[in-house]
Order: sequence, then C-alpha cells, then structure tokens
Amino acid sequence: MTPAGAGDSAHETPQEADGWWHDRLSNLRGLFVVSTRMFDGREADDIIRLAAASVPSLSGCGVKAVYLIIDGALSRRDDSEPDAKLDRQVLLLDGGSGLLLLPGGGWCWGFALRGPTGPRGYLVVRAPAEPPKDEFFLLEALSQQTAGALANCSLHRHEREQALELQELNGRLSASVARLEQQTHVHELLSDISVSGAGEPGIANAVHQLTSLPVAIEDRFGNLRAWAGPGRPDPYPKTAAHRREDLLRRAAAVPHPFREKDRLISLVKPRYEVLGVVALVDPRQTVGSHEMFALEYATTVLALELSHLRNLAEVELRLHRDLVDDLITGTDDESAYARAGALGHDLRGPHCVIVVRWGERRADDAVAEAASRAIASLQLSSMISRRSDAVVLLVGGCPEGDMVHRLLSENLGGAGAIGVGGRCDCPGDFPRSYSEARRALDIRRKSRSPDGATAFDRLGLFRILDTGGNRAEIMAYVREWLGSLLDYDERKNTDLVQTLTQYLECGGHYDETASALVIHRSTLRYRLGRIREITDLDLNDVDSRLNLHVATRAWKVLGGSA
Repeated sequence: MTPAGAGDSAHETPQEADGWWHDRLSNLRGLFVVSTRMFDGREADDIIRLAAASVPSLSGCGVKAVYLIIDGALSRRDDSEPDAKLDRQVLLLDGGSGLLLLPGGGWCWGFALRGPTGPRGYLVVRAPAEPPKDEFFLLEALSQQTAGALANCSLHRHEREQALELQELNGRLSASVARLEQQTHVHELLSDISVSGAGEPGIANAVHQLTSLPVAIEDRFGNLRAWAGPGRPDPYPKTAAHRREDLLRRAAAVPHPFREKDRLISLVKPRYEVLGVVALVDPRQTVGSHEMFALEYATTVLALELSHLRNLAEVELRLHRDLVDDLITGTDDESAYARAGALGHDLRGPHCVIVVRWGERRADDAVAEAASRAIASLQLSSMISRRSDAVVLLVGGCPEGDMVHRLLSENLGGAGAIGVGGRCDCPGDFPRSYSEARRALDIRRKSRSPDGATAFDRLGLFRILDTGGNRAEIMAYVREWLGSLLDYDERKNTDLVQTLTQYLECGGHYDETASALVIHRSTLRYRLGRIREITDLDLNDVDSRLNLHVATRAWKVLGGSA
C-alpha cells in the first residue's frame, strides 16, 4: 500500500513552498540527530525507546507497539497493554513491513527493522489516517536507521563478548603457563634429587622446599625414614599395626592423596605393594593444586627410587639366601669366606643360627624384614634366608634370644617362637647350629608357653634327653617321677613341683631355696614334708634326687606341661 502524497499542489504560493521545504529539512536534521544518538553505543532497548520517542516529532503518527526478536521469538518492548491479536498480525508479516488492522479503525503500519542477517524487530505506528508520503519516508528512514543501530549494537555486544572471552582465555593461558612453569620446576628439582642419589632425605627436603610444609617419609609400618621441615615429633609416634593397615587400606581405595586428620598422605605404591608413605603435615588445610602436584610427583620419584632399591635388595637377598642355604647344609670354609666377603659380610668371628617362626605368618616378607631390622638394631650383622616354615638368620655374635623376641613382638605384634643354636667359630659349624636352633624352636613351640625364645645352650640336660623323636618317652618319664605332685598341684592349686625344682637347683640348701622362693624356712620345711608324703620318696637318696632333678629339668623345658 502506498501512502497519499502531500505538498505537491500546483496552486501553492512560493512562500508556502518554502515553508514546506523548511519543515522537511528540519525533520531531516532531526532524523540525523536521532540516528547519530542511536549509534553512540546504546543497548538495544535504549535504541528502540529512542526510535519510539522520535516518531511523533517526525510525523503525525504515534507508536502502537515496539518489538525485538530475541532468540527467534518476538518480545514486546513497550509499556502498552498486551495485545495478542496485534502480536499475531506482526508475526504474519514474516520479516517484512506492511499494513496492520486495528479494531477501532484508523491507519496502522508495521515497519520491519531489518538488519544484514534478517529482521531484528518491528516498529508499529498508528494514525487516524494514512500519513503523507514525506512523513512515511521519514518513518521508513527512521526504521532503517533503527535497524542499523540494532545491528551495530549487536556487533558491538558480540565484540565485547569476544573481548571478554579473549581476556578470560588469556587469563587461563597465563595461569596454565604459570602452572606449567611451577610443574617444570617441580620436575627439574625432584629429577635432580633422584639422579644425585640423595635418596629419601633429599626427596623430603625437596618437597618441603616446594610446599613450605613439613614432610614425613615413612615405611609401610609407620617407621620414620626421613623428615624435612620444622616440628619433628620426638619420639616419632607410631600407630598400632592393625590401625596402620586400616589407614593403608583406606588410602589405597582412592586414586589421589588421602587426608588423615592434619596430614595429606600419598602411598608409594609402584605396583600392588605399598612400599612407603609420603605425608604433608598440613593442620591448616592450606594445600592447593601446586602442593598436591609436588606431593604426587615426589611420590612417583620415590616409588622409582624404592623400586630400584627393592630390586637391588631382592638380588642381594637372593644371593644371601643361596649362601645361607649352603652354609646350613654344609660347604667348604674358603668358599664360604669368599662369598660372604663379596656380599659385605664377615664370617670370621663367632656366629650363631637363629630360626624364627611367627604365628601363621611363618616365613613371609614382613617377618624376614622385621627380623633383619631387629638384628640391625642390636648393632649386629646378619644374613637371612627363608625356609618353607621359618626365617633363618646367621648372626654375627650371639644375641639374647629374649631380646630378639621382644623386638619382633614390637614390630609384628602377635605371638611367635625363636630358636637359637649354639656358637659357630667357623663355617663348618653352621649345620650343627642350625640343627640345634631347629630343636630349640620345636621344644619352645610344643611347650606350654609357645610364645618366646629358647636357646639350645640353655636346655642343659634336656639336650641329651630330647633327640627330636622321643618326646613321648620324656613326658612319660616326667609323669613317672612328678605325676603325683603335678596332680596334687592341679587339685589343690599349690606349687609343690616348683618348690621341689628350686630346692634341687639350690643343691638342697634350705636358706638359698627359701630366699629364692621368698618364703619362710619353716614353710619350706612343711612343703618338703608334704612332697615326701605325696611321692613316698626319700629326698636324701642319691638315685631319687638324681631322677627327680632330671624330671624337674625336663618339666621346665617342656614349659610345665606333662
């Protein structure tokens, strides 16, 4: 539809024509001013509000409605009441401009605000009658300028968004570069430590330098291997074995360092076996991504270090086992000295064989390692091997079996038995000492007190009596001579067998016996009288005293069982 013309009458005077052109120029200047303001960086809503406010000054029309197309849908952007019928008519324009029908009559036109990529909205104007051509032209020009301003606004908004995205990307890139530099520093520092051979103390110091937090490196049992930083506990705390195993189990269940109270724990676990623990002491929970990376990479470096040491130890242990197995079965002295020297062990000087069997664990790695540490803590050298049911140690020197047993109990917990063989002055003595240690272990395990240590040299007469296969005969012998007293003690809850044992050990001296038993002399005399009555034996008879003494010795070795 084309609006009616105006100002084209042939009857106009020159003055009237000049006035008409003056008004048109004024409107064009106003349109130019409005257009300029539209392109000054306004947002879309401000642009269409400015366009709507300019319509009455450029024409005799008013604004019926203003629309923006947002995400493909029309959105009413004026303060008029909602008009669903008008909305449907505008939709039917389908991106073009056109005449709209109003319920009350009059003229209404929808100007499409078209940009380079399609319509961006609509400017709907109304008037009582169709406007003149020049006014329609101005409204159409206003619509075009508004569409251009909206396109420009969209372009600027897109540029701002891109600038923000670029700024954010640059920020992330800068952070990534900084993080990469930090990680490179961690790599270089820890790799240099690994190559330098500084070992666990060097790794602990490097992690402390990188994180500014105290660092602890522990073995799988909780023993401190290295510490760096302030606040080292003295003595270093060690949890019970079952709690330690529970901690390792929970830490192994997650693929990242595990927080336990004020410490962040990372398992040194190159394959399936836990070789140790690296812990950051972090009571304030300040650990961030940098400290976490340093901890994890240190764990990797330490895993390689410990794996290498483990491989070397396994080779050395295998050589030790082969030599120990040869020594306890018999080999020539010169070969034994040479092989031991190559392994860093001096076979010259007194040695003994110790055999360890710890509960149901028998000869597993933990028992072997604990036994080796126990001997080392006594400042003695040793070589170690494992049989099917026990750990065998060749120890330089002759340590007290009870001391070794106590150290093993502290490390392993539970109950176990130790047999100590006799002294070896040359390699040829090891088979005998091994056999003796085995006999002592067997006697201890079959006694009433299977948890403890027994030295073969302290078996006394029992070394002659027990040859390994006559245990039943010995027990029968003990029952023959002490049976009545044993039964009496069990019924009456007395200690007559112990009294007799101490009396015979003291050579029949009353005062020494009473002092050893911490009883009065008259009490001892009464007990000895009861012993004579129960056994019907004369304690002054040489044969009776000898047999009773042998029986009490055997009873003691058997652990009070008969």
